[in-house]
Amino acid sequence: MGNVATFIHGLPKAELHVHVEGTLEPKLMFDLAAKNGVPLPYARPEDVQKAYSFRCLREFLDLYYQGTGVLVEESDFFALSQAYAKRAHAQNVRHVEVSFDPQAHTARGVPLAAVIGGLHSALVEANRQYGMSWKLIMCFLRHLDAADAMATLDHALEHRDLISAVGLDSSEVGNPPSKFRQVFKRAKREGYHTVAHAGEEGPAKYVREALTLLCVERIDHGNRATEDAALIAQLADSRVPLTLCPLSNLRLGVVERMADHPIREMLEKGLLVTVNSDDPAYFGGYLNENYQAVAEALNLSRDQIGQLARNSFLASFLRPTEKERLISEVDRFVSADRT
Repeated sequence: MGNVATFIHGLPKAELHVHVEGTLEPKLMFDLAAKNGVPLPYARPEDVQKAYSFRCLREFLDLYYQGTGVLVEESDFFALSQAYAKRAHAQNVRHVEVSFDPQAHTARGVPLAAVIGGLHSALVEANRQYGMSWKLIMCFLRHLDAADAMATLDHALEHRDLISAVGLDSSEVGNPPSKFRQVFKRAKREGYHTVAHAGEEGPAKYVREALTLLCVERIDHGNRATEDAALIAQLADSRVPLTLCPLSNLRLGVVERMADHPIREMLEKGLLVTVNSDDPAYFGGYLNENYQAVAEALNLSRDQIGQLARNSFLASFLRPTEKERLISEVDRFVSADRT
């Protein structure tokens, strides 16, 4: 039996909550800025890293959207997604469900076709090269109005076959899920899966709204659901997944210490919780680093870590047969580790 880091590395896993724009490493940011003639307020890539000190979600988002400005051409989105897929493969991530923010790009004059085309081509290549399966999740920016989201949805229908789900992200406080009720109703009618950020900075009632008004299949984050015992019981009974992001939660002050993270409590109460990296270039770790952070801080057993990996496939939008195949791989790996 090896150490925890070795166990986590070898464990087959899925990542369900990662924003591709949040995988933009400083070196690639500088390379794309130079190629596209985009000025940056930093002298060197090292200076970008030093700026990653956030007191809240809003401070992070200001830097995050500044970084997206270097993404201009289809090849830039290809390079971004390709770099993430390479890192994910190196951590034995077998399936990814990658979110992207079209409004952050189309508002700058970047064609939606260029965004989707670049991301799609890179993920197709990752499947060919690594055998990694994937889905694309198109997120609406909740600080913009619902009309903008609806227009984005209308435009995206031209690329319907390339997008599996729609989501809701950006600054949560003051932008409740109810604001986008009609957008999500339309998306479900068009056949998209649905997810939404809720209960990260916003209250537990935002999780309830996402479930009852948007009828989402998955909650991104959901930490503050622990403030409502009835909601926790509902989540355990319904098995609606939560895609938790430990290092993100720590860096943005959602938890003060990793030892305060609710993932173990949620797991023990029967919730379908998963581990994810959110915006790993900004928060100091990709998927394995997030697993390791909670495993060490919360003293998770090998069986609990294995259950988190099983959950990642259970909570995915893969076909049932694919879920079963990958969960069987997890079971074999965990069993072999015991011998």
